[in-house]
Amino acid sequence: MRIGLLTEGGYPYATGESGLWCERLVRGLGQHQFDLYALGGSGTPRPLPPNARVARTADLGGPDTGPAARNLLERTAFGERRAARRAYGRRERRRFVEAFHRLAVGVCGENGTGLGGGTGANAAGIGANAAGTAENAAATGAGEAGGALGTAFAEGLYALAELARERGGLPGALRSDDAVRTLESACRAPGARRGAAAAGLPDHLAFVEHLERTLRPLSLDWYAEDALGAADLCHAVAGGTTALPGLLAKRFFGTPLLVTEYGVQLRSHYLSAAGADRSAPLRTLLAALHGRLAAEVYGQAALLTPGNAHARRWQERCGADRARIRTVHPGMAADRFAEVGEDEESGDPATLVWVGRVEPAKDLIALLHAFAEIRARQPDARLRIVAVPVRDPGSGAYLAHIKGLAAQLFPDEAAGAHAVGENPVTFEELGGPEAPTLEDTYASGAVVVLSSVVEGFPASLVEAMFCARATVSTDVGAVVEIIGGTGLVVPPRNPRALADACLALLREPERRHRLGAAARARALELFTVEQNLAAFRGIYLELLSHAPVRHRPGDGVPFAHPAEAHVPGSWAHKAVAAGTGAPDA
Repeated sequence: MRIGLLTEGGYPYATGESGLWCERLVRGLGQHQFDLYALGGSGTPRPLPPNARVARTADLGGPDTGPAARNLLERTAFGERRAARRAYGRRERRRFVEAFHRLAVGVCGENGTGLGGGTGANAAGIGANAAGTAENAAATGAGEAGGALGTAFAEGLYALAELARERGGLPGALRSDDAVRTLESACRAPGARRGAAAAGLPDHLAFVEHLERTLRPLSLDWYAEDALGAADLCHAVAGGTTALPGLLAKRFFGTPLLVTEYGVQLRSHYLSAAGADRSAPLRTLLAALHGRLAAEVYGQAALLTPGNAHARRWQERCGADRARIRTVHPGMAADRFAEVGEDEESGDPATLVWVGRVEPAKDLIALLHAFAEIRARQPDARLRIVAVPVRDPGSGAYLAHIKGLAAQLFPDEAAGAHAVGENPVTFEELGGPEAPTLEDTYASGAVVVLSSVVEGFPASLVEAMFCARATVSTDVGAVVEIIGGTGLVVPPRNPRALADACLALLREPERRHRLGAAARARALELFTVEQNLAAFRGIYLELLSHAPVRHRPGDGVPFAHPAEAHVPGSWAHKAVAAGTGAPDA
């Protein structure tokens, strides 16, 4: 089977969890041929196995694409912005305006998904501290997906795709004066949502700029018989823009689409800190756009494979059919943690371990306040905060703030007048001399703590379970689904509850070891690479078996002759006489 694997900013160019998952999938399913279509791919790709090749790449640029890169993108389609407008004849301009108007009506209309409503959009821009409000607002309105406005959005999207396929692209047209005027008309039309009606010219300009970046896959040269048209199945490793080429492959060639989401793109949009400085009308329009796109992707996909029940709930609220959703947990390599997992009594019995990216969503402030209460009741307790290296330049400010708070709450302590003082809270970086590997880090403590207020599928919990470590976690994201009954779960932003749970495990070693052993057994059953590969092996075959037969030029017609026509016997002559065309045996 030929799989068109659609990735964005990841495999085979970038590292990280997404790239590792794609690598395991491609290498683990060696019987299939993988053609990689990478959005945002640049640089030197990692070595690929024999069953994989890079079919197409497209560097779509980011939010801050400069003039030079933008002009390069436009020259591949229509040239400069004014030249783009002149490249249309009167008929093409009319087609573009009509298609864009249908799409804009679908975005601006009030009786749609509700995902662009004022409450959800306003909450979305606040960031991680308002994550719960944003998620609730989004989920409440998402159930209204579909209807006439959803149909209008889809018709406009596919009409633009067909125009782009005929004309070679349309990035300049999406930022043209025609697009801005059409959007303004849709925002002012009766029945438009209040947030859209309040948008001004700066909001319209910013929206069409964002829309052009979102719809850049429409202008790619991937939609030919020798590209995505040759794939038996399109597998998108994310929704949103990443799945757009798969939508068009289904539209143009009937190729089934499989969408895997371990982090829901719509949720990421709501929680993105990039929207904090946007106006409320602009946030309304952007939230509506991403909500419509998510609903269309979920509606057209042959199967959705969320990585956890938390992502599944988002998809269902966005209108996805429950019958076409199948949860497939991400597979993680367990071998590296085997030695630690088999020695569950290793580690300092008074040490708590936290591992992850240092960012506000992890709520390390609550963790430090909880540890202050733990120290008051168990003075020998220690806390190791092990930070995973990140490239975000803004993460250093939050880390400095956390270190300052730790210094205030826990002054250095010394055993005697002539001893050097030590702090019970240590800050280390993964890969450094104190924490060279993950397995060494988890092996050093008795309890692993997760204090987040926002999570998707926290991999650190699964790693701790592989290491047979008891865990204390906040009830966010997919935590309860991962832990089951093998760890303690407390409400987020509740330092007292977090401290009580940690103390309970520190003071009861037998219970701690029992929970750790159960956690390891659960992780080995549900979260290994092998179970993930087995699930997708079956899914690929299932989708292909249900897909209509597609005949390509040069292919023979399958089952043109009945099997019995090739077996000696009187029935073979009867088949020939009946006009089957089968030769004599």
